[in-house]
Formats: sequence, C-alpha cells, structure tokens
Amino acid sequence: MDVTYTTVGNIRIPNLVMDAQPEGTLGKYGRMRKHYLEERHDGTFTALVLSDKLTEHLLDVDRTAWEQLESTVLQLAAAEGVTEALKAADQMEWLRRMNNLRARAEEIVIREVVYGE
Repeated sequence: MDVTYTTVGNIRIPNLVMDAQPEGTLGKYGRMRKHYLEERHDGTFTALVLSDKLTEHLLDVDRTAWEQLESTVLQLAAAEGVTEALKAADQMEWLRRMNNLRARAEEIVIREVVYGE
C-alpha cells in the first residue's frame, strides 16, 4: 500500500481515503444485529469493523430478515387458513390472526437471522 503525503508547513499529513461503503439505510434488524454483536460477540464485531465489512454485513442481515419475515408470514397464513375470504367476512378476526402470525414470524426471524441461533 503506497501512502502519499501532503506537506502543510513543517508537518506531513497522510492522504487517507476511506473505501466506498455500501449504499442503503440500516433498518430495524440490522440495528438489532449490531447491538447483539457489540454486546455478545465483541470479537466478531471488532473483526468486522477492522475489515471494513460491518456496514455490508448489517445491511445483508437486515435485507435477509425482512425477506424471511415476509415469506414466513405468507407460509403461516396459508397453513392456518388466513385468507382474503376471511378478511372479507370478518376483518377484525383476520387482523387479529395476521398480527399474531406476524409476531410469531418476527420471533423466528430474530432468533434465526439476527441472533444466528
């Protein structure tokens, strides 16, 4: 790695440039993963920071978690008969059941994707 310097007065300052960071906004599950790594796996967290891969990892976890959440909710709804017909017949029952499915799916996603268990 060649380092270039700029001279300002009598001081030589290295010309440091950060590597390009992946584009995207860190969502709920990415932030949860970051907190989990900081609190429980500080070695992994430090390695990701030092290798400049933390943002990429967190964005990937966030994207994977959202995709799995959507897929799991659809699978659970199909398995338990929560359909558009139920929504048309009884909206409150459909909403109650969908909220329950979403909460269960989120528990699964957090355990499997965010915490990696």
